Amino acid sequence: MPDLVPVKRALLSVSDKTNLVPFANALTERGIEIISTGGTARALKDAGVHVIPVHEVTGSPEILSGRVKTLHPKIHGAILARRDDTDHQAQLEEHSITPIDLVCVNLYPFEQTVAQPDVTRAEAVEQIDIGGPCMLRAAAKNADTTTVISDPQQYAYVLDDLESNNGATSIGLRLRLAKDAFVRTSKYDNAIVDYLTDKNSEKLPQQFHVEHTKLADLRYGENPHKQAALYKNQSETNGTIVGAKQLHGKPLSYNNIADAAAALELVRDLKNTRPESIPAAVIKHANACGAAVAPTAAKAINAALMGDPLAAFGGILAIAGAVDAESAERCCAEGVFLEVIAAESFDADALGTLTERWKNIRLLAVGAESESKPQVQFKSIPGGMLAQEVDSAPIEPGQWTLEAGGSISDARRADASVVWTVVKHLKSNAVCIGGRSEEDGVVSIFGVGAGLVDRVSAARLATEKAGDRARGAIAASDAFFPFPDGPQLLIDAGVDCIVHPGGSKRDGDTFDLCDASGAACLTTGVRHFRH
Repeated sequence: MPDLVPVKRALLSVSDKTNLVPFANALTERGIEIISTGGTARALKDAGVHVIPVHEVTGSPEILSGRVKTLHPKIHGAILARRDDTDHQAQLEEHSITPIDLVCVNLYPFEQTVAQPDVTRAEAVEQIDIGGPCMLRAAAKNADTTTVISDPQQYAYVLDDLESNNGATSIGLRLRLAKDAFVRTSKYDNAIVDYLTDKNSEKLPQQFHVEHTKLADLRYGENPHKQAALYKNQSETNGTIVGAKQLHGKPLSYNNIADAAAALELVRDLKNTRPESIPAAVIKHANACGAAVAPTAAKAINAALMGDPLAAFGGILAIAGAVDAESAERCCAEGVFLEVIAAESFDADALGTLTERWKNIRLLAVGAESESKPQVQFKSIPGGMLAQEVDSAPIEPGQWTLEAGGSISDARRADASVVWTVVKHLKSNAVCIGGRSEEDGVVSIFGVGAGLVDRVSAARLATEKAGDRARGAIAASDAFFPFPDGPQLLIDAGVDCIVHPGGSKRDGDTFDLCDASGAACLTTGVRHFRH
């Protein structure tokens, strides 16, 4: 495998013509002969660059409205021939084929085309490149001696390599470019597969092609002895933590990102439950220790921080709205310490207050929630991954069944829907206690028990956290109570409304307990395990 290979002939065929002319001029100044196709050849000729049209090389015209241009032995033979194989070289000579040393191709804009909301199938199909991927793959396969360029951003360091090596390219560069070319063609093919997959009938198709690009290396993972990085899904970053703009603070850690994503997911779910309110939530180690909906961001933040002030210290705060000056002042109050604040936006005054108070706090402007939401979520396991639909079951408190305790008002059901939404986002087994605060329009969480191995312990921890606030409060459980011992703990603490999915063989025991105690019992019919 030679280290340096002189570049004498190049093939240029590009859809994205950014910086094409300066690049081609730099090649011709080095005496490199350029052959080109269709629109690329016309653009270069118009700019005064000498090119040889590809049909003069192949002896065959471009046909089928340009669908066939480069699919010819005089092109692919010139790219794929091994320089160290005497038989290959003899065949090139026999068929009058001149080797191609550099292939510069970028593909039809299929991804951009199908991203248009009104694109037709015919328009999408015509943007499926055939010759381009073939040339990229051929050149990348023969990277021992052939240089392949798949992106205009690569022009500069190819020219630098040619300059450093007196018109030759180095093996290190060629191998890096070959890897990039295969990444590009793989991503391109996956975009086509994704477009042709019927999302309505194939939410969980036979094969998944999930493309992610590294956004940043992180200092470490969950713990300092583990490496970590953040990757982005190109099609699903708008309005997410991954796509957020960091306005201030230290670089985000692995745990910061994971908890901020969980916090944002919760507040957006609360916004769907109570669209007239502004939700806020504080997350600690993937679980909500405080959450609230309120008429203003400041009131929601205050109630979320007061849900469990001990646990909220060093937590991650998210708001489904903008952070204004009053909200910022509350975040800067004595006794408050936050690692991250994620919000749709930050007012100028709020940003000034927060950055003056904290040098290192991470402030993330995530923007509005995207209309295009993922339908499937993944979890890696040794040997593979699990995939499931996103838990998007609508929360409809008016449809819940009142099993015990007499009548219950619509307002009480609406308050219960907030508590039920929060318990949906807690790790199982989970019990959450909350209700209406003293301030008008504020519904918040008073105590949670999450990630417990039994439901009784979850109920006990939730009541301990809630303390006296449990009196007259609402409790929600992510799954049914197998026995009435958990509900008994909640009722003993003063809870007078219990929400759970129902479905236990002993539901009747829980209903009887609630009837005897005067506590309302609502069943939702939907379980929300979260592992």
